[in-house]
Amino acid sequence: MSDDSTSRPTRWPARVYGVGSEPDFRFSLANERTFLAWVRTSLALLAGGVALDAVDLDGPRGVQTAVAVTLVVLGLLGATAAWLRWAATERAMRLRQPLPSTVVLAWIALAMMAVAVGLVVLLL
Repeated sequence: MSDDSTSRPTRWPARVYGVGSEPDFRFSLANERTFLAWVRTSLALLAGGVALDAVDLDGPRGVQTAVAVTLVVLGLLGATAAWLRWAATERAMRLRQPLPSTVVLAWIALAMMAVAVGLVVLLL
């Protein structure tokens, strides 16, 4: 029986964990909390889209459907962005590189403004 105490279980994804050195665990946990916040927001967007599609409003049905679909798509994009941002940030920390910027936040904010305009049209 050999004592191979230097071998560690392979962590997934290898593209993130297979490089650099372990960062301070507090930063990794903060990165994970940010990921989970993005996932919660994505779930809220998905739920909002489903709820909007399930109710009958007096406004134009096409606008209601468009806003509901937009919310669902934003939820999907938010979850995807959460994963990509988590991986890029964790990898940057491990390699002691600058943290990546988040352009997707601006696009999601712009799309949410369009959703708000659509909701105003529906509710007025």
